[in-house]
Amino acid sequence: MATTNDIKNGSTLRLDGVLWNVLEFQHVKPGKGGAFVRTKLKNVVTGKIVDKTFNAGTKIEFANVDRSEMEYLYNDGESFIFMDINTYDQIPVPDSVVGDDKSYLLENTRATVATYEGNPLYIEMPPAVELEIVQTDPGVQGDRSTGGTKPATVQTGATIQVPLFVTTGETVKVDTRTGDYIGRVN
Repeated sequence: MATTNDIKNGSTLRLDGVLWNVLEFQHVKPGKGGAFVRTKLKNVVTGKIVDKTFNAGTKIEFANVDRSEMEYLYNDGESFIFMDINTYDQIPVPDSVVGDDKSYLLENTRATVATYEGNPLYIEMPPAVELEIVQTDPGVQGDRSTGGTKPATVQTGATIQVPLFVTTGETVKVDTRTGDYIGRVN
């Protein structure tokens, strides 16, 4: 068993049978009273973020979460199949684990898949992906410098907002965290 002195950003704790990622931590030594550790934890399964305070030296259990870089191969209808790029092992990742990231997931996209005891917990997409615009309305002449946006459907089926000058068939860069248009790809 480890103690609260071993907590680091990115480590995974097992508290009351639930896995939590440490987003932030701070060791606090007040002038009066005992030291403590203030943390911001994210539930691995639900994504809920909570603040939790531990007394310094409290015993805690760390969970050994394996993070592997994997390549997305295909969707078999029930789950997304990822392949470990080092061992070529293929694992199914349920739709519920992939979540909204499927809007930006193309075949051969590399992502980090976190597993605990062989079960996929979550995937970490690259910060940005390049997607082709398959449908968008044409921009109106004279509206090109106003800074307005219009909806566009990308090749994965997701709809994003793009500037008026973007046309069907162009490839754009999209932020996977927010779904925002970043720019055109030449």
